[in-house]
Amino acid sequence: MKAKSVLFFLGIFVMGVFLSLFFYRETKLGNISFSFSEIGGVKNTRTIQKNVKNLITENPKESEKIEEEEKTYTLLFTGDIMLDRGVKTMTERHGGGDYNFPFLNIYEDLRKADLLFGNLESMISDKGRDLGGLYSFRADPRAMSGLSFAGFDIVSLANNHTFDYGREAFEDTMKRLTKEEIAYTGAGFSKEEVHSPAIINLDETKVGFLGYTTFLYPYAFATNERSGITDFSLEKMKEDIKNAKNKVDFLAVTFHYGDEYQKKPNENQILLSQRAIDYGADVVIGHHPHVTQPVEKYEEKYIAYSLGNFVFDQYFSEETMSGFMLEMEIKESGEVIEASKVYYRLNDYYQPKVTKREKISH
Repeated sequence: MKAKSVLFFLGIFVMGVFLSLFFYRETKLGNISFSFSEIGGVKNTRTIQKNVKNLITENPKESEKIEEEEKTYTLLFTGDIMLDRGVKTMTERHGGGDYNFPFLNIYEDLRKADLLFGNLESMISDKGRDLGGLYSFRADPRAMSGLSFAGFDIVSLANNHTFDYGREAFEDTMKRLTKEEIAYTGAGFSKEEVHSPAIINLDETKVGFLGYTTFLYPYAFATNERSGITDFSLEKMKEDIKNAKNKVDFLAVTFHYGDEYQKKPNENQILLSQRAIDYGADVVIGHHPHVTQPVEKYEEKYIAYSLGNFVFDQYFSEETMSGFMLEMEIKESGEVIEASKVYYRLNDYYQPKVTKREKISH
């Protein structure tokens, strides 16, 4: 009887040692690797439950499968960026001439996005000459490093300040952007280029951009023989969008339009935006008014009529010293999961800083 008791307790001891070794060994399932001895807390509860179930399944094949969720991507759209005049002064005076300075308070938020877009209101060049506009902008070539530091993937060049210093500065800006690996839309070295989508690849997902402005004049339009911006018309935009949709999973159409300092879109803004959606755009992004305007849904697609100033020196009102970014989360297929407004305010040095986030009902 005594011998049986010893054997019984010895058996329990051996089983305990075996189980301890099993649960402390590293376990690898698919591409998820973890050690039971290293996992703790509520944070990992779901992961543990999911993988333990696979360990003890009766079907050996099931233990080798980990259900892969569809990837998602964050797109972030900003408004007007002008790196000359007052912004240049503050950067030289308080930032030591380092053009990371305008973005120091917000770059961490920007870099979280998988794709970052902005409207570049100042060419970045040391070439060309001032053509005599009321307000002419041309940023120091060093400003290009600031865009790269902030994480910009693409900018629109289709706006009313693109030719402030002529075609030479414009072409130099495109070359500098390309060297910095920042794409551009709404502009190019030929008519074919400007009316083709700029495409950013997020793994297998292709995000396309078309850019337009209702300002400027024939001198600025690209032809088969010279560089320039898009020659806008509804018919041409319809053709551009149709061609682009065959190449991308998600298409953003950007407009430089509207009336300055007006808080509501005018009839033309509404018409052009809705037509872009009708033709196949997945989102419309607007800029130029220098203040924010509403975001609305049309045919289940978002239209952001104006995102306001992002980096600009218009210190004379609260409205021109604040704005919001449009943040969108999309699936690999291009389907929109959700959208949010990310509000910010510019300080006295024209540096934006995020103040709050607000989800847009989807």
